Amino acid sequence: MQESKLKVALIQAAPVLFNKEESIKKAAVLIQEAAANGARLVIFPESFIPCYPRGLSFGMYVGGAQASGREDYKLYYESSVRVPDDLTNICETAKKAGCFVSIGVTEREETSGTLYCTNVFISSSGEYMGKHRKIKPTGAERCIWGEGGAEDLAVFDTPFGKMGSLICWENYMPLARTALYEKGIELYIAPTADSRKEWQATVRHIAQEGRCFVFSCNQYVTRGMYPENIRTLLDGQIQELCPGGSCVIDPTGKYLAGPVWHKEEIIYADLDLCKIAAARLDFDPCGHYSRPDILSLNVTL
Repeated sequence: MQESKLKVALIQAAPVLFNKEESIKKAAVLIQEAAANGARLVIFPESFIPCYPRGLSFGMYVGGAQASGREDYKLYYESSVRVPDDLTNICETAKKAGCFVSIGVTEREETSGTLYCTNVFISSSGEYMGKHRKIKPTGAERCIWGEGGAEDLAVFDTPFGKMGSLICWENYMPLARTALYEKGIELYIAPTADSRKEWQATVRHIAQEGRCFVFSCNQYVTRGMYPENIRTLLDGQIQELCPGGSCVIDPTGKYLAGPVWHKEEIIYADLDLCKIAAARLDFDPCGHYSRPDILSLNVTL
């Protein structure tokens, strides 16, 4: 039987940038703290391990790349995560804490060497459930991350409902959202690196459109958090590189928690999961409010 209550925790924090091992340790500590405060679902931001490389170009320009930039990329590559092999500590922590975990990583695909922006799902028994690879990196992200496929538009069963995610600006792709709606998503996780006020309108719209709970989780990052050899590349940029903005939104588009700005914080919300069915009384995007006789979505596998 599906449970009707859920306490969720959003981890608005920075990793130990460019350091996979220390970032994993920090994530484990934060999971334990959130679980000790009653959370049964703990959500981390986009590319928490080893970091979202905000502000860096890796020396790339149209037609070439600088040698120094290649060295910086090598550091990022070596700090990336093999999924699920490098996440043993996170899985063990989730099991001990008795909570589900959603965590963003930069994933290294061993065969090809390609990196992906990936969201990983771990069960409360410490099992690796699966992952979502970003299907369309944004802007300069396309130079460092590959593209996921149709298999990455997945949702996972939990005792609280169906859980899945799109990462950051994937959420501006109407058909990608629809693919998740058609799979019955109820816990919609939107890890992001977007701290603009406009992003808040996006995630509130998704909650209303999908009639689901939406969790937008972002990092809080300053220039001083970067390793010294990388920090010099950010000269001239603002000190507070990512002010956060993490929030929890109910199926009618109302805030349950946040948005929180300008600090690291674990953001908690108590969910009444019965609100999902109640919200679908007058709108259900792939149910009674849809027109499958004239409109359809084809996901190419």
